[in-house]
Amino acid sequence: MTRSASDGAVPKGRSRRNFAGSRPVMDDVARLAGVSKQTVSRVLNDHPAVRPETREAVADAMRTLGYRPSRSARSLASGRTRMLGVITFDAARYGPASILTAINTAAQDAGYLVSSIALDTADRDTVVRAVDRLSAEGADGVIAIAPQLRVGKALAEARLDIPLVVLENDLGDGTPLVTADSRTGARAAVEHLLRLGHATVWHIAGPTGWTSADRRIASWRETLDEAGAEVPEPLIGDWSADSGYALGRRLARRPDVTAVFVSNDQMALGALRAFHEAGRRVPEDVSVVGYDDIPEAAHLLPPLTTVRTDFAEIGTRSLRLLLAQIDGPAEQSPEPVVAVELIVRDSTGPAPKG
Repeated sequence: MTRSASDGAVPKGRSRRNFAGSRPVMDDVARLAGVSKQTVSRVLNDHPAVRPETREAVADAMRTLGYRPSRSARSLASGRTRMLGVITFDAARYGPASILTAINTAAQDAGYLVSSIALDTADRDTVVRAVDRLSAEGADGVIAIAPQLRVGKALAEARLDIPLVVLENDLGDGTPLVTADSRTGARAAVEHLLRLGHATVWHIAGPTGWTSADRRIASWRETLDEAGAEVPEPLIGDWSADSGYALGRRLARRPDVTAVFVSNDQMALGALRAFHEAGRRVPEDVSVVGYDDIPEAAHLLPPLTTVRTDFAEIGTRSLRLLLAQIDGPAEQSPEPVVAVELIVRDSTGPAPKG
């Protein structure tokens, strides 16, 4: 049936303007579809109570008018901006970058935009300013990739009044948490080397105060203690290949070093170069295990044995958990800890004889 102009039909040649000559608005869609503005709002927000034929009538009206709902219109209709905030630190590193990519992908699939803030420093004032900025932008919720203990403290003090999910850092106040199982990953690495016959395992650790580094060093020490093995003094790096190289040179000068667990793959890469330059063969003279399983790990010489962290799952799970918080009161995820996996390649082998 063809509607007349008085019924809200759009005159020929004016399909993308309302009668005042401006861009079509939600009222125009409602008139043309023969429904209320509230019904249009429900269609825009995918409300389950809308009948299929009504949904189709609204969709037809939107296509006829060339109506494109703005973020502000959706916000007014639903009480949400459909924008999420992400605070991240050290965003150039493989782990945080991979997590952020996964969050963006999952958010897009869920119909949300992401506003991310990458911070270079982790002091309280900087964190609070980032939280305030995201709140001012109207974020429906925030994910904080918080790898340092002081970041967690700052977040706890910020008293965010919108849903929050924290990665890596337990705030101790019931804030939902997602984290990789660093303790199990470190244990798997050390036990692998001990089973190969190495008397002990040296450790190139991440920087002090980083939750993942602290958990790995604690688990490395605990695993050696339980095995009755000597616990060497750990060497503290800064996650970079340069620090791994510098610390690897120190270890390469010690003939008693036959096995090294490194807290991330970038530092392991530097250590491999240091052993090569010192004439220490890997794995014949010294075995090396990294952590994270960066894409290049399988292509190093030799291919690197490492602990694989599923950063994509961390990002996706954190997004799901945040949306659950936004949709209503929800308990902590039953699986806040993401499993890791030891990937054995050619950089580890039996302890040298003699």
